[in-house]
Amino acid sequence: MKRWLLLLAVVGVLALALAGCGGGEQATQAPAEQPKAEVTEKATEAPKEEPTEAPTEAPTEAAAEEPALGTAENPVIWVLTPSQDTQKVLAGAEPIAQYVEEKTGIVIKPVVPTDYTAQQEALCSGEAHMAALNTFGYVRAHERGCADVALVSVRYGATSYKGQIIAGADTGIEKVEDLRGKTFCRPDPESTSGWVIPKLTMLAAGIDPEKDLKEIVDTGGHDTTVIGVYNGDCDAGATFQDARVLVEDQYPDVKEKVVVIATSAPIPNDNISFRPDFPEDLKQQIVDALLSLNETEEGKEMLKGLFSWQGLEPADDSFYDGFRQQLEAAGISIEDLGK
Repeated sequence: MKRWLLLLAVVGVLALALAGCGGGEQATQAPAEQPKAEVTEKATEAPKEEPTEAPTEAPTEAAAEEPALGTAENPVIWVLTPSQDTQKVLAGAEPIAQYVEEKTGIVIKPVVPTDYTAQQEALCSGEAHMAALNTFGYVRAHERGCADVALVSVRYGATSYKGQIIAGADTGIEKVEDLRGKTFCRPDPESTSGWVIPKLTMLAAGIDPEKDLKEIVDTGGHDTTVIGVYNGDCDAGATFQDARVLVEDQYPDVKEKVVVIATSAPIPNDNISFRPDFPEDLKQQIVDALLSLNETEEGKEMLKGLFSWQGLEPADDSFYDGFRQQLEAAGISIEDLGK
């Protein structure tokens, strides 16, 4: 009996020992496996997915969503010559832009820059897609590879115009040689009729404008140049022929108080040009729509409201070769005149 009791005691001790070993295995394995799984997921999987998806997918989606040129979200920018009051120029351009949109669906936004140089820079930098350029502005922009003429303007049945030098009637100025020592108004340093041609005219008469004029005043427009001479702010000035009509409603006696002392040779008219990389299909649609303005009285009135245009004609760069030859004959380069 004692032996049986001893045997049972030994078996009980062994059972307790085995139970203690089993509990120890569970306690050591559970904490080891769970943290290992958490560290693996957070440190290896999450960081890899976030940086690889964000940089690759976002730019692709943005590029795909870029609106097409000629839509309301991405309009064709039409930069205009600031030869007159800004609001007046915009008022003339906006109905034409609206007309083209109705005919073609192409949205055009007219913009008037601060000066002639800013207009060319907008075109050459790609900020603008098309432009209404004056003669000198076009020649410069084309030489820089920024503009190709498509249409030339028509006034009084001609695709050329003349410039004029004007003076106050009471100044005693009767000829170009009398300008020495006088104050001279000009619309802009890059205005063809307002400075480029008058400068050549004065040089031919033996007057160096930079040295022999008392002062050169930039007025910002042909209309304001006429007003400057009318008010006596300047003794003389230069504009296109005959810019006095621009202010005749405001100053009815302008043709009496402001007289013309010289008229230039014909100058090629201003134009509508496009950047060389402008899509050809959009360009042709715009050109066709603009030319159709010639066909109706309503269209002609729209053109007249913008720079007094009376029509538009197709043209290419050779149209301005005669002007280039005039500059060459005078021994003056385009770069010299731009200084």
